[in-house]
Amino acid sequence: MIPLSVRFEGIKASVLCSLRVTGESRCVYATREDFCKLVMEDWNSLYLLSFLLTANHEQAEQCFVAGLDDCVDGCPVFHRWAHSWARSVIVRNAIQVMRPHAGPEISMVDLANPMASRRPLKTSAQDGCFAGVLALEALERFVFVLSVLERYPDQSCALLLEVSQLEVREARVRALDHMADFDTGGAMPPTDLVTQA
Repeated sequence: MIPLSVRFEGIKASVLCSLRVTGESRCVYATREDFCKLVMEDWNSLYLLSFLLTANHEQAEQCFVAGLDDCVDGCPVFHRWAHSWARSVIVRNAIQVMRPHAGPEISMVDLANPMASRRPLKTSAQDGCFAGVLALEALERFVFVLSVLERYPDQSCALLLEVSQLEVREARVRALDHMADFDTGGAMPPTDLVTQA
């Protein structure tokens, strides 16, 4: 697999080509250049959000690139909201790809390729610090990332994930229990979670 830094060099180059410094912006709405600059400055954080939601580098890259396209070509948003908008677009793309409310982890990619669902989840050793999050089931992972890390309110999580607020609270409790057990060594990820170096 091509390292993440190499895969995004092409994206960075194309963003840099379209980025021009304009000085003070008089536009109330975020421009294409504003989103390009935002992605250049914060692409690690945006990609990490996508990866933590999907738990898969290929699907994370798909959501990240689609999110960039949606931000650049999408509806206008206020300049001050550009960062939040970019993160919310990535969240929506990850929900569409992973369908965490559908029960067992069945993504759109899995539906198109039945063999994909039979492949074990593989992450590299560099993903080890996120192994506890990556080992969560899809709904618990989405709830944990959205409600705990991104600080979405329960009502927003429930609407986005198409579940009740009670289900959001229950999923968060399961996720937090798992993370606490994982942190103390009680719950270990599946043996195929971390690829041996």
